[in-house]
Amino acid sequence: MDEKTIIKSPDTKREKRLPPGQHETEKWPTLQAGQIPQVEIKNWTFEIYGEVEERKKLNFKEFMDLPRVRVFSDIHCVTTWSRLDNLWEGVSSRVIAEKVSLKQTARFVLVHSVGGYSTNLRIGDFLQEDVLFAIRHDDKVLEPKHGFPVRLVVPRLYFWKSAKWVRGVEFLQKEVPGFWESRGYHRHGDPWKEQRYSDV
Repeated sequence: MDEKTIIKSPDTKREKRLPPGQHETEKWPTLQAGQIPQVEIKNWTFEIYGEVEERKKLNFKEFMDLPRVRVFSDIHCVTTWSRLDNLWEGVSSRVIAEKVSLKQTARFVLVHSVGGYSTNLRIGDFLQEDVLFAIRHDDKVLEPKHGFPVRLVVPRLYFWKSAKWVRGVEFLQKEVPGFWESRGYHRHGDPWKEQRYSDV
């Protein structure tokens, strides 16, 4: 893949790239709820289900055989740090949706991870062209602490939406809050609007 094939997230084109309340770091801090899981590739599967025409389950090889994209984006964590200029490689969320043919009733997504973590998204946010299930970061395979073997990356929302250790995607008619959303975090999570915590 050459430079022309890289999808640049729209926020990287802003004149001011740090959202309100954020500070820049060159490091990549790690935060998670609980311990870092040790995922065994031979047992790992990726399920796509819910409001779909046909439920799918992919093993690791089948997932790795899917067409890939590269995305250039920034990271904005709700804890106020931002890391600019990240290069991701993985499977587009649109490719995942195309594998199952979404029903017209699919309006929300709940992304499930190893260990019981989940996060919710609107279908429109999930299907943006810069959203992907990443397997590589800055030309290196993801480390376990960063989500190996697969993590979601949703560049335009706070980074807790970019779930690590993903094992499946559930398409829903109605919104269901994920792990942090059910504990007071904002259901949408737009960093440019400082949607850190719920006002409900």
